[in-house]
Amino acid sequence: MVHTAIRGEHLTKTWGAGTTEVIGLRNVTFAARAGEVIALLGPSGSGKSTLLTALGLLVLPERGRIWIDDVLAADNGRACVDLSEVRRRRIGFVFQRANLVPFLTARENVLLALQLADIRGVAAGARADELLEYFGIADRADHYPETLSGGQQQRVSIARALANRPPLLLADEPTAALDSRRGRDVMELFARVAHEQGAAAIVVTHDHRTLDVFDAIYDMEDGGLAGPRPNAPGLR
Repeated sequence: MVHTAIRGEHLTKTWGAGTTEVIGLRNVTFAARAGEVIALLGPSGSGKSTLLTALGLLVLPERGRIWIDDVLAADNGRACVDLSEVRRRRIGFVFQRANLVPFLTARENVLLALQLADIRGVAAGARADELLEYFGIADRADHYPETLSGGQQQRVSIARALANRPPLLLADEPTAALDSRRGRDVMELFARVAHEQGAAAIVVTHDHRTLDVFDAIYDMEDGGLAGPRPNAPGLR
């Protein structure tokens, strides 16, 4: 039986009230299995990023429940676990902006994620170097974010998210700052990490050129979720 890495049931998130009410999530139920790579598609404002931040325990929906590794993490807006601990050890995040620590080098930014997960010394250094080499920025390892291009910064951000091999990867447009070849590399890496390490990867994307790497594709509109598509290109 395949393990469910994350599950959300009846997730609802709204902002404002009355005539100013905006619905971010509309009774969304969603699950991702260990080793599954999922794409979230939809127009701007459809709720994709809201769902991603809810599943990442960054902004809790006021209604609904979220389980991570079969442990109830959130119940109708109430945290049931130490959310910061879960995010630090169990979830890797990649957002549209790199959000690197400006006074740390590229290598130190990756090492920081490992240190927060209590991985230090030779093992941490080797892992950081491995990831920077994979993303083609090993020669920029000792450079600070302000001296890196936007694409280079995002590649460091992705390496940081993957550093401690988290069981859940959440990415919001991770290829937005990358060229087509590097974008393809990133999507294939997400798929490889998920499949080989039994991690669930959930990716918000508008890049239809890489949809074949995904196991399932869901569509969002007006805060609602539909899917998976029965004819998803990468569906296994």
